[in-house]
This record gives sequence, C-alpha cells and structure tokens, in this order.
Amino acid sequence: MTPNSVFVIHAFSTFYLVGLIWMVQIVHYPLMDRVNSDRFAAFETDHSRIITPVVAPMMLLELATGALLALGYAPTWMPLWAAWTGLFAILLIWASTFFIQVPCHAILASGFDEAVHQRLVTTNWIRTILWTARGVMVGVILWRALENTGAL
Repeated sequence: MTPNSVFVIHAFSTFYLVGLIWMVQIVHYPLMDRVNSDRFAAFETDHSRIITPVVAPMMLLELATGALLALGYAPTWMPLWAAWTGLFAILLIWASTFFIQVPCHAILASGFDEAVHQRLVTTNWIRTILWTARGVMVGVILWRALENTGAL
C-alpha cells in the first residue's frame, strides 16, 4: 500500500464519518425523546447494537490510517503538522465517545432520562465539530494535492 492510497482510504473514512455524525447530531439524537417511554430501553439497546457495525469499522479505519499518516507513512505532499493535528483530533473524538457519549447511552439503556438525553445531544457537538474540522482539513489537503498535480 502506498502513502497516497493510505491518504485516500483515510479521506474516505473521514468523509463517511463527517456525514454520519451530522445525521446523528441533527436527526437521530434529537428524535430520541419522541420514543414512547415504555419502549425506550429497547430502542436504545437496538440503537447501540445496530449503529456499532455502521460506525466502529470506519472509526478504526480512520484511526489506523491517521496513525500511519502521522507516523511517517504520509504522502510527500501532505504536511506533517496536518497528519499530527488530524491524529490528535481523532484521539479527542475517541475520548469523547468513550468517556462521554457511551456512558450516556449506558444510562439511557435503562430508560429515558431527559437530563442524560440533553447531555448526549449537547456533548455530541464535540464530535460533530471535531469531525467537521477534520473533514475540512482533509478536503483542503486533497484539493491542494490535486491542484499541484494538475488534476484540477
């Protein structure tokens, strides 16, 4: 696998996750309070079971390719600072996921709690903003690379 292909795979996983997090932030999480309270625990359990295979492989792919880029397997046209900044943002996203959002989901699995739901929606902006910033940065790097090759 070449550094260019690592970057392309990285860009793909990042763009996928940017789209997914915006759907979750604007549509899915806000609508959770509309689920009937007697069915909410089952809804939350199903949500966690179903969303994990949609999110986890791409998060792992983004982390692995982000680490490769930062640890010296980046294309020559990619600034090293961008690779390290991107990896740092990925690590912040993972920290937010496992220390804030996952615990909220664990509490909600017992039943709807308005305060926990509000915390989930509010704190998920951390991931939404970080992934969006990553997506913009990856997009700008890709754009500049394509411009420099004459592809644009």
